[in-house]
Amino acid sequence: MYDLTVIIPTYKEEANIRNIVTEVDAVFKRNNLNGEILVVDDNSPDGTISIVNEIKKTRPNVNIIVRLVDHGLSQSVAEGFVQASSDILVVIDADLSHPPALIPVMYTEIMDGNDIVIGSRYMEGGGIKKWPLKRRVISLGATFLGRLLFPDVSDPVSGFFAVRKSVVAKAALKPRGYKILLEVLGKGTWEKDKEIPFEFVDREIGSSKLKLKTIVEYAQQVIDITLFSFLHHESAVWREWKRVFKFGLVGISGIVVNMGLLWYLTEFVGLYYLVSSLFAIELSILNNFIWNDLWTFKAGASHKLSSRLHRLISFHVVSAGGLVINMGILYLLTSVGGVYYLISNIIGILVGFGWNFMVNRRVTWTRK
Repeated sequence: MYDLTVIIPTYKEEANIRNIVTEVDAVFKRNNLNGEILVVDDNSPDGTISIVNEIKKTRPNVNIIVRLVDHGLSQSVAEGFVQASSDILVVIDADLSHPPALIPVMYTEIMDGNDIVIGSRYMEGGGIKKWPLKRRVISLGATFLGRLLFPDVSDPVSGFFAVRKSVVAKAALKPRGYKILLEVLGKGTWEKDKEIPFEFVDREIGSSKLKLKTIVEYAQQVIDITLFSFLHHESAVWREWKRVFKFGLVGISGIVVNMGLLWYLTEFVGLYYLVSSLFAIELSILNNFIWNDLWTFKAGASHKLSSRLHRLISFHVVSAGGLVINMGILYLLTSVGGVYYLISNIIGILVGFGWNFMVNRRVTWTRK
């Protein structure tokens, strides 16, 4: 039984395959790891397969699977999940864009209790080298969409990660394109994850396989994972949807508090209605903050007084931004666009809600 299996998906990688296998095996030896190297190839027409078979003669821990149908990087990785001879799996690209030296770090983090360990390009200490602007823009767009599903993960579309086999053993994966990690996060059975920074280096040899089809497949994947979560409430994405629903319910309670206090202070206390409104707005914000802090985001909120005060200030600022967005849309749609004011207000409320949730999720109640 191996300690871990490093899965290397390949297609026409004869220029890189010997180097990546040699480096991964050297990392095993330096760190006293009994590791398997599993190359999963999409029936490459070049010398990739013959080179791996040659390496196997002197390295018994190297294995290869040649896939004859349903080609694709994600499909290859998913096949590797099934065929791997260990309970800890590491996925790494063949083109040396991911540092094999971090494999032992990932292995240790899994052994310490994490279900998934992700190599992140976008957290502090990570980065990207030698990438053209077009690929950077596409990657940032893909990452943004991924983070809508997994706000606590800075790089949910990374191609460099480790995972327990139990996470994917019964997962209804629909591998497609290049973003297999997103599929694992969306449909795997996991609770605890960890990210470690790394610097992505674009391939020195060979060409990128990114195409328009890849972008379309990615959009389909995001939609599929979202729909999957509605039917599988144990999924990580559903946990996020529950926060959205709770945030909405808290927002409704804030409206009730606002309207009730505005009415009471104006009708019974005798305050000028604009003065009453100031008190009503502030109390509704405090109401919303307390419920979100104790209920919506309770698992990720520190109980220290200083942390709570910091979150309260942040929540106030974000709420002010949401109010500006709401009023701005109301004005533009009604005064400029001629839209009926109640319809404009509903649109403004919805956009403001989206702003409040996403920014508070990323800033006020973000995972540290």
